[in-house]
Amino acid sequence: MKKSVLVAALTCGALATIAADATFAQSLFGRRPLFRRATPWVVVETAPCECAPCAAVEEVAQPEVKKAEAMKASFSVAEFGKTKEGENVQVFTLTNANGLSAKILDFGGVLYEMNVPDKDGKFGNVSCNYPTIPEYQDVRPYFGSLVGRYGNRIAKGKFTLDGVEYSVPVNNGENALHGGLKGFDQVIWAATPAADENGASLTLKYTAKDGEEGYPGNLAVVVVYTLGNDNTLKIDYTATTDKATPINLTNHTFWNLGGATSGTIRDHILQLNASRYLPTDAGLIPTGEVASVEGTPLDFRKAKPIGQDIDKVAEEQFNGGYDHCIVLDQAKPGEMGLCAIAKDPKTGRVMKIETTEPAVQFYSGNFLDGSTKVGDYVYAKHTAFCLETQHYPNSPNQPEFPSTILKPGETYRHTTVHTFTVEK
Repeated sequence: MKKSVLVAALTCGALATIAADATFAQSLFGRRPLFRRATPWVVVETAPCECAPCAAVEEVAQPEVKKAEAMKASFSVAEFGKTKEGENVQVFTLTNANGLSAKILDFGGVLYEMNVPDKDGKFGNVSCNYPTIPEYQDVRPYFGSLVGRYGNRIAKGKFTLDGVEYSVPVNNGENALHGGLKGFDQVIWAATPAADENGASLTLKYTAKDGEEGYPGNLAVVVVYTLGNDNTLKIDYTATTDKATPINLTNHTFWNLGGATSGTIRDHILQLNASRYLPTDAGLIPTGEVASVEGTPLDFRKAKPIGQDIDKVAEEQFNGGYDHCIVLDQAKPGEMGLCAIAKDPKTGRVMKIETTEPAVQFYSGNFLDGSTKVGDYVYAKHTAFCLETQHYPNSPNQPEFPSTILKPGETYRHTTVHTFTVEK
């Protein structure tokens, strides 16, 4: 029989000790135990007691007490709401062993919440969202959504592939944006949650039919969100097709590391692993040039506040901020490499992004105009930012860009990892 010190001897409705037999316990406490096995028996309670008999007892013979089991990764599922068409939408909550949690909708694969601690250990959501599904259907800033079949823009909604000209819906001026009128952000995905010793995950599946939104080929897409016990949120994308098709998948989360409704992101510190970017025309279609960031507001090779040079972005099409495709400095195409590091100096939250993609669309919320609210909070200009890892815009029409064409027998693969830490 081992002995251990009982910090406070507890009796009067506040017992928490283990003794060798019931007689011994009764002689100490004047009553029988609350819970009993043959021997040893266990008496358990929680509230402290300061009565004289309790204070007099400082040590009892007891077996070694098991420590509470460490928290394990887990998942839960709940009803979230309905689409305007009456379809049920579910929310899946992934929680890792450290208490970080990600809430993901099967509608649009939306990363609805990402709850991470600040420098004081206080958890907060850093992913902007809407409270109802109809708002996602009507307003469509793509908060947290999976974007496809082709993320970003295709000039005039046209491209030619294998000698056939295809037309896709124009929904951004004269250009096609983010997959069309009903892109992947507007569909319900088949969802399967899981958890193991490494973390919790959600597998999402959707098959876009041949001709859907004008694109060729039946495209089978699988996206896996994994919230690891190492405080990473990994997004793995894979896809196959039965006909050659353009594909450019990404996630469109609007981040605010101070908290989703905490105000401006101009004071966030950002570093981008990029020495080049893609200049665009007035419709945000790349001109074909790959230019140096040297001497431009887009030079984030050294960390600086997002707002430091934001007012120097003078071109009218950007509406007073960043909305640029940044070409990453990859060691080798397709290999995982550093994309960005973002920090909120007030909360100490840090987010590092690594990706296999060749570029990232950096958007500073320039078109958030205050017309959208969540409760009493207004999503105003520069209150969130996006870092959308992807291939280049309009690649199907610009053969000098890295190819975005997926052919039968091939598998599209893309991985992006967000790592959340704290600086005090």
